[in-house]
Amino acid sequence: MEKRELQLLQSYPLEVKIKKSQLRIMEFIEQIGEENCYISFSGGKDSTVLLHLVRSLYPNITAVYSDTGLEFPEIKEFVKSFDNVEIIKPKISFKEVIEHEGYPIISKAVSNTVKYARKNIKEDKNTIRVRQIKGLEHGSKFNKGKYKYLLDAPFKISDKCCQLLKKDPIKIYEKQTGKKPIIGTLACESMEREVTYLKNGCNSFKEGKEKSTPLGFWNTSDILEYIHKFN
Repeated sequence: MEKRELQLLQSYPLEVKIKKSQLRIMEFIEQIGEENCYISFSGGKDSTVLLHLVRSLYPNITAVYSDTGLEFPEIKEFVKSFDNVEIIKPKISFKEVIEHEGYPIISKAVSNTVKYARKNIKEDKNTIRVRQIKGLEHGSKFNKGKYKYLLDAPFKISDKCCQLLKKDPIKIYEKQTGKKPIIGTLACESMEREVTYLKNGCNSFKEGKEKSTPLGFWNTSDILEYIHKFN
């Protein structure tokens, strides 16, 4: 998909977006099978809209909530108010992640760059991550000289938090059940998500990586409008 096609989809009114998303959901579930799909449900606004939209078509489809231990109690109570929600948990606590891997700082990209830049500097290697964090990698999309001070932070820094607390439990669940995810991510949320959406569109049927992101072309304003419209 080209970016101008995504921009066109993003410009449509909510009513059109709902119909298009419903078609993508039906296309995915008819291909994969309802019993082989699950809704990724965090209790946030995007995944709540996703849950409502999918279950308007398939009321019995399972939702999965990853309890990382970091969510507000009110979010957990909200999640538990819905039927047919499986709650999965990581094998490691946030405290253990911090102790063994380090703190997630600024963003995953920043944390990853700092972590490996530190390692490379210790090994006396002048790598791209070292140059990026020092602001010397001209032309790079990630040239963050303003975060150079983190190289000397008196604590460990790592991007492993999300991987260990959220992604790994989901991978285990998918491996154990064989189910494929329907996810409420929006392309407008970040450059990374936009690139992924332009590459895959709403539905990806690549073997072993099947997934649906039927809200991919929605904007945050659409999510809020949907919540208001359907109470």
